[in-house]
Amino acid sequence: MTRIAIVTGGTRGIGLCITKGLIAEGYKVAALYHGNEEAAQKCAADTGAKVYKADVADFTACQDVVAKIEAEMGPVDILVNNAGITKDGMLHKMPEDSWHAVIETNLTSCFNMCRAVITAMRDRKFGRIINISSINGQKGQLGQCNYSAAKAGMLGFTRALAQESAAKGITVNAICPGYIATEMTAAMPQEVLDSIIRQIPAARMGQPAEIADMVVFLASDRAAFV
Repeated sequence: MTRIAIVTGGTRGIGLCITKGLIAEGYKVAALYHGNEEAAQKCAADTGAKVYKADVADFTACQDVVAKIEAEMGPVDILVNNAGITKDGMLHKMPEDSWHAVIETNLTSCFNMCRAVITAMRDRKFGRIINISSINGQKGQLGQCNYSAAKAGMLGFTRALAQESAAKGITVNAICPGYIATEMTAAMPQEVLDSIIRQIPAARMGQPAEIADMVVFLASDRAAFV
């Protein structure tokens, strides 16, 4: 039986590598995206994934897109909450909308998407939920009160949902990447990147495929006790 996976933010960056990694392992993937049509269509053409446009910060949109995926592809076995944005700035200068946009896209989306799939997973007594948090949710980061708060919130959410779900055959885990070479980090000033790399023991940034490999493991039957 081929398992169905949803990857939010699944058409670019880390999400695209997760989509590719799952497809390589035989999963059917629904890759969600918000606005970049060109990247979405390229993802579909290059990987064979089905792409769906949805605003994961919107509860009803998440309910609707999951219903559409289930109608077209089948029951959802794996959910990867990867969608995320940054709107960096020092807190004393941060506009209110920058706070809400990051919290809703990075954290509220986890509730929205999990709420849309969890009942059916419980009924079938199987599921894999993998939340992509961040090292900055653990240690904080200058200019990222909104992002760090959202990513820290994902960790509490993950731990609580894991306890609720384990007896139903559903694992819930989070991955906290360090600094990964993506479009998001490429937009940072070079001097900032250089200072970050100096603090990384491996003396380099991570690669998206290295995160994807961990997702593939956590989605597998081998991770049933994780």
